[in-house]
Amino acid sequence: MAKQTLHRGRLIDHLQLVVNDLPASRRFYEAVLQALEIPVGGAGEDYFWADELFVSTADSRAAQGELTGRQHFAFQARDRAMVDAFHRAALANGGRDHGAPGERPYHPGYYAAFVLDPDGNNIEAVHHGQAERSAASVEIVF
Repeated sequence: MAKQTLHRGRLIDHLQLVVNDLPASRRFYEAVLQALEIPVGGAGEDYFWADELFVSTADSRAAQGELTGRQHFAFQARDRAMVDAFHRAALANGGRDHGAPGERPYHPGYYAAFVLDPDGNNIEAVHHGQAERSAASVEIVF
């Protein structure tokens, strides 16, 4: 078996979205992931994935014939410029505005943008302000 390296956070191991129109979703997510400097990890006829995000069609083996419901999740952004780039990329690739980039009242420095993906999922990019990280990510090799 080939060696594989993944980067993980603390809470979510992976998230699967089962979408109605895979080409539209792939165009959308490839654009926003590129704006966030996250590479697509792989793809097949009925799926694609990047880090913790797995997106597939309803007829994929993983989906078992069911679309997922409306979800909300947030991508981490390195800075405000990355949040802005996410928003521009999303709108240019099939996303709909659901909250322009700006500060939010959740805590001081919370800067985010919200878009609806082609299936109506509420996707956010957020920068929490100045902070120190102990590491860029957790690296897991198996």
